[in-house]
Amino acid sequence: MIKASDSPVTTTAPLAGVIVLDLGQIYQGPYCGFLLAMAGATVIKIEPPGGEPIRARRQSAMPLAMLNANKLGITLDLKSETGRDRLLELVDRADVLLENFAPGVMERLGLGAAGLLERNPRLIYASATGYGSWGPDRDRLAMDLTIQATSGAMSVTGYPDKPPVKAGPAVADFLGGVHLYGAITTALYERSHTGRGRVVEIAMQDTLIPAMASNLQLYYENPEGEARVGNRHGALAMAPYNTYRALDGYVAIMCVTDVHWRALCKAMGRMELGLDPAWATHEARCRDIEATDALVEAWTAQYTREALTDMAQRWHFPCAPVRSLREVVHDPHLHARGMLHPVRHPLLGEIVLPGSPLRFGGLTPEPPSPEPGLGEHNDVILALLDAVRSTHPPHRPDAPAEGSPSASANC
Repeated sequence: MIKASDSPVTTTAPLAGVIVLDLGQIYQGPYCGFLLAMAGATVIKIEPPGGEPIRARRQSAMPLAMLNANKLGITLDLKSETGRDRLLELVDRADVLLENFAPGVMERLGLGAAGLLERNPRLIYASATGYGSWGPDRDRLAMDLTIQATSGAMSVTGYPDKPPVKAGPAVADFLGGVHLYGAITTALYERSHTGRGRVVEIAMQDTLIPAMASNLQLYYENPEGEARVGNRHGALAMAPYNTYRALDGYVAIMCVTDVHWRALCKAMGRMELGLDPAWATHEARCRDIEATDALVEAWTAQYTREALTDMAQRWHFPCAPVRSLREVVHDPHLHARGMLHPVRHPLLGEIVLPGSPLRFGGLTPEPPSPEPGLGEHNDVILALLDAVRSTHPPHRPDAPAEGSPSASANC
């Protein structure tokens, strides 16, 4: 098995030297900026004088800490000439600017992508919106909930006899943030060859469509059929595939192959069902999916979650406990991998923050630190700009300078 630790040891993060101007707000943009920061970029979080919208919500202190760790923070009033001038000075020296405002906001401020790339042709201008910068729905207001609704994701979530529900996590925001990160790093790679930046964009609605592959299969097989199937497979093409009651909660069991089914049958002491034509194949088990689920749950209900997962490990079929958030936050595996870190937060006290899911071989993951306070680094960054302005003009070459971070293949 290949592990990240098998790679040669290096002390240089992949995006070291890349300067990112993060105008992101709420979840989507800030998560993209977080991933860039954890990959080694210098990320400057730029907020209006009163802070981005999430700062006004006391109940959002934890998301603010999670999504803005390891960033520098400054405030700029982009509605003022002084604030816009300061941003332009930063743009002259930046590699990436990311934002997730509604379409047209940056243009109305006089800070549209075309003007910024004319000023700095090496800039990667990254934009995330709900529906994209063009198309009939471009100007619709979009948040995670409304995107789950309009993308069809909500219509396939829940049970057939109940109204549609949203996914528990903010899946549209975070899928958007991950895709924006991918677009930025792809453009940085291109720039390492061409010396020129470009505009990249993602639409939240677009990012949810591929995630419904199984649901779309069910639609094409039966366009008029019910789309919500609870915890069963989205295309009703696998069984067992569900959550099942245990003595102390629930477990999720998913037999991807008939080999998994035969292994489960051994664990249940019903080896004959692995060969019985009425049960041996997914097609047969899905014909009476209620009977399949009842059979499995009659067995799982006799054991604890731990006993069931131990048997799954022994017999080799996919099974996992449905865990509470308390159990996840204290999970030894996630702490051992460096995904979760205990942090002392100035407002929240002792909390656990997630690191980046991305792992780079030979490089120890950087632990997350609390988010910057509002305008915490104003003096440092603006003083640096003043010093640079007095000694060096903006560096805006058509090709990467020798030895610059942008000329490196790491970008």
